[in-house]
Amino acid sequence: MGNQLNNDLKIEWKKLLNNKWIVRNIPFFLFLTGLAVIYIYNGHYADKTIRNINKTTNELKEMQYEYKTLKSEVMFRSKQSELAKAVEPYGLKELTVPPVVLKDSLSGSEVVNSK
Repeated sequence: MGNQLNNDLKIEWKKLLNNKWIVRNIPFFLFLTGLAVIYIYNGHYADKTIRNINKTTNELKEMQYEYKTLKSEVMFRSKQSELAKAVEPYGLKELTVPPVVLKDSLSGSEVVNSK
């Protein structure tokens, strides 16, 4: 009985794997192959996207550090005492007296020079 069952299973497998069955299922095999290729592509695309995100994040951090450094440097150099030191070689000095306001004698208003 066991031998007969084993022979029946072999015959069924041979029927399933005959030429007609394979030819009839070629479109399905091609579909599965296409799905596998898309799956592999998607994995590679996700890895590439993650690498680009990490690279951009690192560049952003570097730019933020550079911005903070330059901002603090500009704040330091724009202090009144630092500006006085920077323009001293050109012969410019700080005013010790307040500026004089010029008034137009005809109209009685202040003259503002916008140059």
